[in-house]
Amino acid sequence: MGMTRREVLGASMAAAGWLAGPRRAAGRWGAIPDRLDRQVVVRRHNPVVQRVDPFSALSVGNGEFAFTSDVTGLQTFPDAYRKDFPLCTVAHWGWHTGPLPAGVRPTDIRYKAYDTYGRPVGYLTEAKGQEPLFNWLRENPHRLHLGEIGFELRKADGSHAGVGDLKEIRQVLDLWTGILDSRFELEGWPVHVQSCCHPEHDLLAVRVESPLLAAGRVGVRLAFPYGSPAVDMADWAVPHRHQTRCTRGRHRADFRRTLDSDRYFVRLEWSEGRLEERGEHEYVLSGATEGWLEFVCWFGGRAWTEDLPRVSQARQASAAHWERFWSEGGAIDLGGCTDSRAPELERRIVLSQYNTALHCAGSLPSAETGLLFNSWYGKFHLEMHWWHSVHFAAWNRFACFERSMGYYRRILSEAKETARRQGYRGARWPKMVGPAGKDSPSGVGPLLIWQQPHPIFYAELCHRQRPTRQTLEQWREVVFESAEFMASFAVRDSSHGWYSLGPPLKTVSENTDPLRTRNPTFELAYWRFGLRVAQAWRERLGLGREPGWDAVLAGLAPLPVQDGRYLMQEGMVDTYTTWNWEHPALLGICGMLPGDGVDAVIMRSTLKRVLEVWRWERCWGWDFPLAAMAAARAGEPELAVGVLLMDAAKNRYHPNGHNYQRPGLTAYLPGNGGLLAAVAMMAAGWEGRLGQPGPGFPSNGRWDVRCERLDSWM
Repeated sequence: MGMTRREVLGASMAAAGWLAGPRRAAGRWGAIPDRLDRQVVVRRHNPVVQRVDPFSALSVGNGEFAFTSDVTGLQTFPDAYRKDFPLCTVAHWGWHTGPLPAGVRPTDIRYKAYDTYGRPVGYLTEAKGQEPLFNWLRENPHRLHLGEIGFELRKADGSHAGVGDLKEIRQVLDLWTGILDSRFELEGWPVHVQSCCHPEHDLLAVRVESPLLAAGRVGVRLAFPYGSPAVDMADWAVPHRHQTRCTRGRHRADFRRTLDSDRYFVRLEWSEGRLEERGEHEYVLSGATEGWLEFVCWFGGRAWTEDLPRVSQARQASAAHWERFWSEGGAIDLGGCTDSRAPELERRIVLSQYNTALHCAGSLPSAETGLLFNSWYGKFHLEMHWWHSVHFAAWNRFACFERSMGYYRRILSEAKETARRQGYRGARWPKMVGPAGKDSPSGVGPLLIWQQPHPIFYAELCHRQRPTRQTLEQWREVVFESAEFMASFAVRDSSHGWYSLGPPLKTVSENTDPLRTRNPTFELAYWRFGLRVAQAWRERLGLGREPGWDAVLAGLAPLPVQDGRYLMQEGMVDTYTTWNWEHPALLGICGMLPGDGVDAVIMRSTLKRVLEVWRWERCWGWDFPLAAMAAARAGEPELAVGVLLMDAAKNRYHPNGHNYQRPGLTAYLPGNGGLLAAVAMMAAGWEGRLGQPGPGFPSNGRWDVRCERLDSWM
């Protein structure tokens, strides 16, 4: 369904206008004679699985908690999935910190000094001579696999059934209700499983129907691992390093889990049968005499003191929650399109909405693999928060984003301390963090700066939703401290007379020497946007403009240009021959961003050249929507669709809707969030300082795009 680069470049290059800047009114593209039949649109992309395939593993969840299953609807055969797509049970509150290396304390870490215009500034970038502590700080805390819930299946001869013994597999995730229906046969006997997650509690609810229950050949196994920073989050080889205390009652069991200094609780309630301790940290529920069994399993940071919701209650709550989700937000229907790529694009749109609702709509920013399995130890990258969650605003689901936005207020003191230690004013936001907001050591992360204006962008989105004094006061300190650091970080360069960014710094692309990097194009444009909006924030509050911010805003270095095209950074004259790989960040200056300081003619020439020469096989999943947004804003809708669906390894979307990157990173939520952001811009339009609104889909008669409740872009 994708386009090759040659096909993208062969598309027509129509001229169009440019836009930037906020507008509150919702945009529309295409005539809408009637309300969309959203249920039809959503359900025609229900994932259907008929064989064991790790990339078809399906999850149920609620934004705070997720459970990923195999074809049985539970985690029965984790070994068949572990290499490509581990099956985990994960919650935002579920973290583990391993013991410190002997003889060291976190405060012993040493910072590497970088010359910064004549003064040393320390960064946590060098492991040499302190490898144990450096690595411990990177890996801790890490997310935790809370417990493996699977079937114990036995064949007629009493032996354990393997994954190859399952026949007539048919599994369907009903996206409209959030209920996973799984069917298979074992030696000719049917097993039917329905599972879902409660929308308000971190609880899995399951109903099993099979004659094999009464025959004693189907049981439910619950097992607990030790924590691990590895991709699968679990270490099963050290049972002595953690404790499970089980208290049993009638049709109920409570588990208290202890891993070093971390604690959590699990409650299991069931309809019939008995729970037996099978081994250390392992329990099996069996003995149901009827042809059905229901159970609910709850996980939490504190002990549960009441009865759990029943399976029927959880199912009803799940169905109501998901129907409300699909009915109240934005929607796009591509069913009337005749372009052959439209069905695949619509599939990606629908599944990306589901997956980001599970993984990117919680109380913490999302890890790049969300609540699936560990990437970068389960920590989240704040420069990626934009790509995970900003799309919720355009799709009229702002509450899904706002839940995680409070994180910046919670870690503000930590960010201010980082700036102070480095000799800057304001707050310097970290890159790779856990719940406490402490930046992780890395050769790259501490030198990155493009996450710095993000909270200002988010505050502006919040103000577009609720343009009130309360909103201004709520975000006041975050906006002002972010801008104060930005103004403080820029240095007046006597050789040019303008304010420069870096060195040292790492750019979006992360592939150049931080000691030689000066005035990267994307960061300069984002600095202009951030300082401009921060000054507007002051004016809305009735305060005067901050003179220091204005000085930097007016005096920032120009966006670097050569031969009528933007460069990635000042002096990088070989941008299009040597450095044409990794993120093509220069496209974001008028696409993701509204175009502060951007020349339309130069930008259009830059877009064409990037699409001609960039090594897309070395790009990442969010780079394709980044380029599509730039193409749409440049008035190149054919190119926007082409690059959004380009046939490239890291632009693949699995049957379960997740974006593949590489072995070990087989799901990548920034790709899903980026796709939704780009499609919203293309469908609902945008607004700005360089032209008038226009559609981002081709007007060639093959794209009949119908949408509802999509907000126009900044």
